[in-house]
Amino acid sequence: MDTYAVGFARPDRWSGGEPAEEQHPWHAVEAHRAPAELDGEIELAICGAIVQIWGSQRWERVGAGRTACPTCARLTAVGRTLTSAR
Repeated sequence: MDTYAVGFARPDRWSGGEPAEEQHPWHAVEAHRAPAELDGEIELAICGAIVQIWGSQRWERVGAGRTACPTCARLTAVGRTLTSAR
C-alpha cells in the first residue's frame, strides 16, 4: 500500500478534569479509494488510532513534520535500505 490519506485525531474531551493533549495529532490511513472521497470519514489509522480524514492534506508532507504520529511515519516509510544482520 503506497497511497495514504491523512487523519486528524482530536484529544479526548473527557479526560478526568485534566487537559488532554495530542502531541502527534496527524496520522496515516490506508486509502483504498481516492483520498478526496474519504474526506470527513472516520477511519482507523495505520497505528490503530481512530481519526477523521482530512482529504486536503498530503501524508508525504505531514509525515515529515513534527506533528505526525511517529508510529504511522515509521510504518509508512518507503525506500528504506535493508542492511545485513551480520
